[in-house]
This record gives sequence, structure tokens and C-alpha cells, in this order.
Amino acid sequence: MRSPLMPKATAVWLVDNTSLTFDQIADFCGLHPLEVQAIADGEVANQMQGLDPVANGQTTADELERCQADPEARLTLLENAIPPQFHRHRGPRYTPIAKRQDKPDAIFYLLRNHPELSDAQICRLVGTTKPTINSVRDRTHWNSTNIKARHPVGLELCTLEELDQAIVKATRGKKSLADVQAEYAAAQAAESAEEAEA
Repeated sequence: MRSPLMPKATAVWLVDNTSLTFDQIADFCGLHPLEVQAIADGEVANQMQGLDPVANGQTTADELERCQADPEARLTLLENAIPPQFHRHRGPRYTPIAKRQDKPDAIFYLLRNHPELSDAQICRLVGTTKPTINSVRDRTHWNSTNIKARHPVGLELCTLEELDQAIVKATRGKKSLADVQAEYAAAQAAESAEEAEA
């Protein structure tokens, strides 16, 4: 079960300002009932300032009143109480020195296995420059004899989600090979049917 932000401070406020049972507070805050009892006795978190869960939008006053009236009821956390956490890379990322030598291998893999990706997308995925991509493509890279295709996710230069998103974005609006082959087969069948009629 999800717990509120700063659960101990929330428990301090609930102990001081409500008549909820220790079990109700412990369930809501994700603490052990004995820990809540220690907070009430002043043994734990005696210098901590309480945090009002109603003022922070983690629960409502009606919910508090309902749970104070019924000791068996449990407080619920609002759906929008804790914002979703997104981890997104912005701008250039630092690549450790030990992994920088792996970038041409990842570029070669992407050029060979995903030709639909643009140079800008490869730059974003691997964290490289367009001249490096062109030198790997043209085999004029200074280390081209030692470059072998290795997956960029395995080299930890990008995540699988980032690679999948780039591929989907690159193929958006374009026909797949299977669609092109199906259209070609349908056109061939139509031509052979017309020739048979004539």
C-alpha cells in the first residue's frame, strides 16, 4: 500500500490532532503500531514537527472524520497525493571514460540493424556527434578495423525504452516491409488476373 510523503511527520500530526487508533495511523503511514505508540509516548520523533495530511492534499477532512467515528475504518490516500515519478534524460549525459570506446560499436549496430533511425536520433540515443556517425558509416573512423556491432542497451549507453521509442518515432507514418510486400503481391495478382482475362 502507498504511504504518504514524510510518513513519520504525518503520524506525529495525526497522533497530536486526531482521535485515530494507533492501528489506523500505522496503516495509513506505513509504520508499525508500536512505532506510532512510541511517537504518542514521546519516545520517538519528539522534536519532529507534524505534517497535516489534509493541508498537503494527501487525504480529506471528511475521510478523517469518518475514520475517527469508526475505529475499524482505514484512512485512504488520495489518488493524486503522490505525483508519478518520471526519470527522463535531458540534454547530454556524462559517459564514463571506460564506456566512451564502446560508442562506435553501438553506432555500427544501430546503422546496420535500424537503418530507419536518423542521425539525430542516433546522436541522442548514444550521445555522440554526426561526424562520428558518418565516419563509422563510411568506415573512415580511426578505429574502424576493431569496430564490431554491439547492442547499445547491453553497453548501457541507452535504455531499451528509449531505443523502442526512437524506433517507433522513426517508423511512424512509414509502411513496414510486410505491408510493402503485401501490396506488391496484390498488384502482381491483379496484373495476372487482367492478363488471364485478356
